[in-house]
Amino acid sequence: MEQEQPVEGECSTPPSHPESSEMEPKVFNDPIHGHMEFHPFLVKIIDTPQFQRLRYLKQLGAAYFVYPGASHNRFEHSLGVAHLAGQLVRSLKEKQPHLLIDERDILCVEIAGLCHDLGHGPFSHLFDGLFMPEAKPEENWKHEDMTVKMFDYIVEELKKQQFDLKEKLQSLSRNTEGDDLVFIKEMINGPKEKGKYLGRPSKLFLYEIVANKTNGIDVDKFDYFARDCHHLGIKNSFDHNRYIKFARVLKVKKKMQICTRDKEMSNIYEMFHTRSSLHRKAYQHKTNKAIELMIRDALLKADLELNISTAAGNVKDFTDLTDGVFETILHSKNWKLTGAGLIEAGLILQNILSRKLYIFLGETKQTDRLVQENKETWKSELAQFDESLQEEDFEITIATFDFGSKDKNPMDNLYYYKKSDKERAIKIPREKVSQFLLPERFSEKWIRVYCKSQDKKSIALEAFKKWDTEKSSGPV
Repeated sequence: MEQEQPVEGECSTPPSHPESSEMEPKVFNDPIHGHMEFHPFLVKIIDTPQFQRLRYLKQLGAAYFVYPGASHNRFEHSLGVAHLAGQLVRSLKEKQPHLLIDERDILCVEIAGLCHDLGHGPFSHLFDGLFMPEAKPEENWKHEDMTVKMFDYIVEELKKQQFDLKEKLQSLSRNTEGDDLVFIKEMINGPKEKGKYLGRPSKLFLYEIVANKTNGIDVDKFDYFARDCHHLGIKNSFDHNRYIKFARVLKVKKKMQICTRDKEMSNIYEMFHTRSSLHRKAYQHKTNKAIELMIRDALLKADLELNISTAAGNVKDFTDLTDGVFETILHSKNWKLTGAGLIEAGLILQNILSRKLYIFLGETKQTDRLVQENKETWKSELAQFDESLQEEDFEITIATFDFGSKDKNPMDNLYYYKKSDKERAIKIPREKVSQFLLPERFSEKWIRVYCKSQDKKSIALEAFKKWDTEKSSGPV
């Protein structure tokens, strides 16, 4: 069957002739990567309600209230990750035919990139990092687990529409290794049994493309660094296209691993510096965190009536759960939803829009001594400095800044090759790395203290200063 030319557009349109258009690719014009063409298997997934839901989830959650340009959503990010995943795996196939990467492998990698964020809740990391631990602490809810459930649901729904993704993928090659759907889910959420990959056990390097557990260098970061910097107005000094250009798969300790040219070391360090910069300037911006705490409190107060946390346990209900819950709570009076919790929640959200935010009192660096202390006692310690203060007046968060591997250098797990020997992986000793690139430490934590009451601002500020002095004067 002769394929028509790809259709350019922001989303695919219902075909007039389903049979002839089933194998039609689609092209999306993206401000970051330009024209991105997707295989019809991916288009089938893109056109599902579960994927379209990502249009209504802000990529940076509450940061939109701090950076007005940060209005981009997880929909376009997911398209970008799929696009870059395809670019990287195709580059490896072209440069190294002996790796035996086939079209089936490529599509599985692209689908994993496309679907990796399906399980995010409203306001992204706020949902699983702040809201769910308090609403359902016993469930240990993670968006990666929900992503797998959403993907399974999509596969079953497509099967009802006479589109069996598993059969379609199997028809592309005679390769019988592993299960394609298991492979896709392992790339997103890791194997069920640690270290035991069932999808592509002979091509473990493919697991480093979407979510790299070895050193954190993956296309997910490539896209959100470029996309977030673009919308935030922050410069991105990392060039992901250079990394893709120089990436090669080589044997490292009896396993095949993605490596890069030795001259690319500075570019990789720039990637981790960019990550750290984004966390400092945006992701963990003190005002952003104040707003996140307020949205969390609003969601918790509204949960009894809106069943937000309950919806997180069911794929059908979760499909309807988006950032739109903010508007639902804010305008609940207009819809005659007037429970006490909703009214209080609406007032909190109205305060965000009126810029009556939780007040940032200050921050102190977390020392070894503070790590050993019980964080839960800090609020009571702050409250004791004035009789008008209560524990509930304070909110404490810990801001962590690192390269993605806690206190370790992720570059320790990255191997290189030289132009003169492209088939041998090497390590570059730390002493041969420019000191301009290496930080003294790879992780630091700051304790941030907020006051919820506008009326107690000055008293709470004095309490924080005294508390900080006591903590700073103690043994480190």
